[in-house]
Amino acid sequence: MALLTRDEYAALARTLTFPTAAYIDGRYRPAASGKTFETVNPATGAVLATVASCGAEDVNFAVQKARDAFEDGRWSRLHPSARKDILIRFTKLITRNARELAVMESLDSGKTIYDCETVDLPETIHCLKWHAEAIDKIYDQLAPASDDHIAMVVREPVGVVGLVLPWNFPLLMLAWKIGPALASGCSVVVKPAEETSLTALRLAELAREAGLPAGVLNVLPGSGAEVGEPLGRHRDVDMVSFTGSTVTGKRFLGYSAESNAKEVVLEMGGKNPAIVMEDAENLDRVAAHIVNGAFWNMGENCSATSRLIVHSAVKEDLLKRIASHAREWSVGDPLDPQTRVGALVSQRHFEKVCGYLDQADTLLFGGKAKDGFVEPTAVEISDTGHALAREEIFGPVLSVITVNSFEEAISVANDTEYGLCAALFTGNAKRALRGARMLRAGTVTVNSFGEGDISTPFGGWKQSGFGGRDNSVHAHDQYTQLKTIWIDLADDEDEAVG
Repeated sequence: MALLTRDEYAALARTLTFPTAAYIDGRYRPAASGKTFETVNPATGAVLATVASCGAEDVNFAVQKARDAFEDGRWSRLHPSARKDILIRFTKLITRNARELAVMESLDSGKTIYDCETVDLPETIHCLKWHAEAIDKIYDQLAPASDDHIAMVVREPVGVVGLVLPWNFPLLMLAWKIGPALASGCSVVVKPAEETSLTALRLAELAREAGLPAGVLNVLPGSGAEVGEPLGRHRDVDMVSFTGSTVTGKRFLGYSAESNAKEVVLEMGGKNPAIVMEDAENLDRVAAHIVNGAFWNMGENCSATSRLIVHSAVKEDLLKRIASHAREWSVGDPLDPQTRVGALVSQRHFEKVCGYLDQADTLLFGGKAKDGFVEPTAVEISDTGHALAREEIFGPVLSVITVNSFEEAISVANDTEYGLCAALFTGNAKRALRGARMLRAGTVTVNSFGEGDISTPFGGWKQSGFGGRDNSVHAHDQYTQLKTIWIDLADDEDEAVG
């Protein structure tokens, strides 16, 4: 689908009607307390809508309705092909409303319409369709047993699931979670980020139109303290999947320990290295990958290339090419399809990123920040203990570190509390394979920036992740429990049961 002009997107934006109520048990409802909060367009500061601000009472109600739906089997015991048909209809409805959703996402988050139209919406649809198609293609197992026994290993949906979303990819992260959760037969209670609730609420309405039974998908907008924590502590929630900061993610481990020991899956922060060795081929292409990895989505990406670890022999040439490519990433109105860098998600986050810029020692290019917008920026770091070399900035800031050997590069790359993604650029195939094995990260790319695709598991090591993976068939594991069914076939009633 061809992109529109800026004026056409602006005209479409003026026609949108935003969903503002919580979605529980198949319909929109105000928060039990009557409280609301304003959601703001970060590019302009204008209030988009006043949204229901849910609390513990709403969490209890939504969990109860999700439990009712799960226990009576309206979804959990529906034939796999019937669940698949409903989710396929869901993806078709999203496709039909994709442009509306893209504009709504851009307005609510500050993301560029270019990314929303060309990446977020297509990937959201593809993800949901992929998991829908997998529903009737994941088989249970028979374990090797004696001639007198049959040992069945079956998957069953874990039950009621809490899904806590980040604000950087509101639709795509929703799809990453509800895709496998619904495909597995779970009932879900979704807590979107307070900054970006609108598209999750709209998708709930489309799910109902597709035929998803009431109570199976519930969406509760509100704060982390008022919705996220009660969901994490709820004793009738069987599992929580969280994507967001490491600090917040760790809290869910505590909530689980202090309540019902629910399953917890965490996808958290990153300080991802890109190593460029002296034998890297086609430095212009390497520079394009580095720029895309560092500045895509305003750097508001847990897998962003935020550390460039470059060999001294190619550093000067590479940095010139990176600066040249960065100049092509225009900053401005997110609804202009020519814009590549939109607004940071909130004033609070803008101030946080600016605080890091104030700590920079050597500015290589960029550095301008105004009214919620930060231009692509690179800084040189001489001390690997510097905050810009160790802490997740979550903005369009690339920290450059110089090394003189392959061994030093790997050591610097691994010198972090995170382990989500890493990239290695080299023309030596053996070095590429050795480096990929030595880098302590959940995803390692060679001669490119990327995260794999829907068929590959995504998640981190160390303080980047815990308990499971998003994407691929492995994502279904976290929303199911394994059950062993042991059947005795022996004729001799006196034989001991094994």
